Amino acid sequence: MRRSVGVALGLFSVLAAGTATASDPVGTTFREDFLSFDPARWYISDGWSNGDHQNCQWSASAVEHLPGRVILEFLEDPTPTHTYRCGEIQTTARFGYGTFEAKIKTDDGSGLNAAFFTYIGPVHGERHDEIDFEMLTANVNEVTINTYVDGKPHHGDVHPVAKPTNEKFYVYSFIWEPGRLRWFVDGELIKDVQDPVLPERPQKIYFSLWGTETLNDWMGPFDPPARPKQMEIDWVAFTTLGEPCQFDESVLCKIAVD
Repeated sequence: MRRSVGVALGLFSVLAAGTATASDPVGTTFREDFLSFDPARWYISDGWSNGDHQNCQWSASAVEHLPGRVILEFLEDPTPTHTYRCGEIQTTARFGYGTFEAKIKTDDGSGLNAAFFTYIGPVHGERHDEIDFEMLTANVNEVTINTYVDGKPHHGDVHPVAKPTNEKFYVYSFIWEPGRLRWFVDGELIKDVQDPVLPERPQKIYFSLWGTETLNDWMGPFDPPARPKQMEIDWVAFTTLGEPCQFDESVLCKIAVD
């Protein structure tokens, strides 16, 4: 039976915005299949937005758990400040160099962003470093990749996918090494950057689904949804740099064979 993670973890998730510090643990190799929702690993963004560009409030009620899957929603459900609610989860730990990957299916909808990324920034007492996969669902036939280093964007690119991101689950992966960063979709290399200007600091893993009514040139004009929109996360994994492939779907198995 479907249940809201926010019902179980709402009090905990309220703490997500401002309690992270430089003492946050550094994570090690794991695979999360979401058979349960572990508050020791994850917390839910709840009760704020990231700025005026965002037309929804992060809400625990927009995060759902099914055994074996987490669903983030964007839905009309007014708060005192926003017409819409949206879902985001983030790890409690930071992760350094290694392989980050997740199996995800998006929805469609102009003005929405379904993202799998790593981030560290001023809220954590650090500079802004970030590595992105963003599925801008105004166009479900492509994915966007990007980095931020000390708050400045680098390496932005857009790549087509074989089938729309709302019709199948894709495995999105990136391998982050000192001076090198590679992005993959279903094991296929889509970009290889070898550059000394790359993120360096351990970062938290995030998943989010949010909307905008102002960033039209980037995300498309906002189309008010007639139903809740969803981002489905089947699994997520991190493999520490230097460790071998941990499971068959990992990109590390595919590149080892190739």
